[in-house]
Amino acid sequence: MTDADVVDTAVLTAWVRHFARLVAEHAEELTALDAAIGDADHGTNMDRGLTAVVAALDGEPPAGAAALLKRVGMTLVSTVGGASGPLYGTAFLRMATAAGDRPALDPAGFAAALRAGLDGVAARGRAEPGDKTLCDAYAPAVDALDEALAAGRPLGEALVAAHAAAERGRDATTPMTARKGRASYLGERSAGHQDPGATSLALMFQAAAAAVR
Repeated sequence: MTDADVVDTAVLTAWVRHFARLVAEHAEELTALDAAIGDADHGTNMDRGLTAVVAALDGEPPAGAAALLKRVGMTLVSTVGGASGPLYGTAFLRMATAAGDRPALDPAGFAAALRAGLDGVAARGRAEPGDKTLCDAYAPAVDALDEALAAGRPLGEALVAAHAAAERGRDATTPMTARKGRASYLGERSAGHQDPGATSLALMFQAAAAAVR
């Protein structure tokens, strides 16, 4: 295993910072997507929450992977409105639990943490792939990550594959009829619109791939 395959607090911090930058860059797009089928606040809420996360990490850098992931999760829960805060916050809190007391994660450990995050989101939102939620991007991403690592690909390449799978999952939400969340109130009218949560989730994997590379 090379240093590039070690996910320590520096890599995790770079990941979260890049995720925050991407969300800020795409905030208007995320909000526009949410305006079509939700409350028109996804981009605004995620931008506010991730700005708070970066400030929290700047204030007192956490020691260890779990402490950092927990700080991210708690900050998102307390600062992001709507459904996004509890869902993304739960994802990072579950990642923290999966990280345990290890100061850094190897590729398998990082993949396991990301999958634990998906499990937390699915349980919190009572959602599964096909419901037109962020799970539609998250599930194929972690599946692709596991598959690439099992094939012996380095973590950076595996995360690129995960990001590509997340984008395919994101795009696949467009024709779906929402079965969960605010969009489900629209019934058949929710079809034809890309899910904002799946869109921000794909940005999360884009950031992870960039941070590791």
